[in-house]
Amino acid sequence: AASGAAIAFIGLLSSSFTKSLEVRYFTYGILFGCGSSFAFQPSLVILGHYFKRRLGLANGIVAGGSCLISVPLPFFLKMVGKAIGLAHTFQVLSALMLIQVFLSLTYRPILPPSCDSQHDGQDKLGSRSMRQQCWAQTRKYFNLRVFRRKTYRIWAFGIATAVLGYLVPYMNLVKYVEKRFQETKKDWILLVCLGAMSGLGRLVSGRIGDCIPGLKKIYLQVASFMLLGILCMMIPQCRGFEGVIVICLFLGLCDGFFTTIMAPIAFELVGPMQASQAIGYLMGLMAVPMTAGTPIAGYLNDYFGNYDAAFYFAGVPPIIGGLVLSVVPLVHQRMLKKQR
Repeated sequence: AASGAAIAFIGLLSSSFTKSLEVRYFTYGILFGCGSSFAFQPSLVILGHYFKRRLGLANGIVAGGSCLISVPLPFFLKMVGKAIGLAHTFQVLSALMLIQVFLSLTYRPILPPSCDSQHDGQDKLGSRSMRQQCWAQTRKYFNLRVFRRKTYRIWAFGIATAVLGYLVPYMNLVKYVEKRFQETKKDWILLVCLGAMSGLGRLVSGRIGDCIPGLKKIYLQVASFMLLGILCMMIPQCRGFEGVIVICLFLGLCDGFFTTIMAPIAFELVGPMQASQAIGYLMGLMAVPMTAGTPIAGYLNDYFGNYDAAFYFAGVPPIIGGLVLSVVPLVHQRMLKKQR
């Protein structure tokens, strides 16, 4: 986490010293993107070292706290950008990432090391060649053991499918409102509603998730994805700006439920010692459809001349993904019966 925050700091700071868009593809896109991933993913895993019975609530508080920053951040950046310019804005953001380096040093893993880690440690002390030691370390940090679990494979595939249209509302709602309702002065309300309700959803879903035993927590994700898909397809049916605001409130709530419950489910599926890799692989799988979704929506907008098809497209994957996720608890119960 600390090294990732440092890389993100370097990416943001170096972005302030260049005016070339091609260079910023590297400094902002690659350095800052990869560094942020390294800094973010351990924050989901470390909570599992301190909480078990109330992991969902702890995760909800942490995830909900991020909304306290993400809601006012766009307005802050707009104000700062006008006052000091883009380059100095990058420097202000890099200072925040520098603080994250020191905050990450407070992470203290307290779970005992796995048997595999101890075995690898003994192997390094043994009479093994350098090539064998490198291969052992590669297998240790890049093993695919979590994919041997059928329930994890179904869960990861379901979420990767569901997030294909996940970013489409966030990227296109403001432009859609400006084009459809000629509303340019109050469009900021949409972002506030999404962020605020997402924070509320994260807090509430974390506490609810702790009350639901085992893998039945997945049904929270199923409900949130199904509702999210229906809400996306309802956006073109709105006849007024107020209707879009109501939909944004529920979209944010669904986003909060989906985000918070993800780490507790990973701990239930693969256990605490493999949760880090399970969440990491899941994030990697999610990145591909999430990246592809918005260009597809943009192409649909260019082709049809409106955003209706884009929102209909965004609503289908969450419904399909939710149906796939609903199978996971059933498969898990069947596997338990076979073991008995």
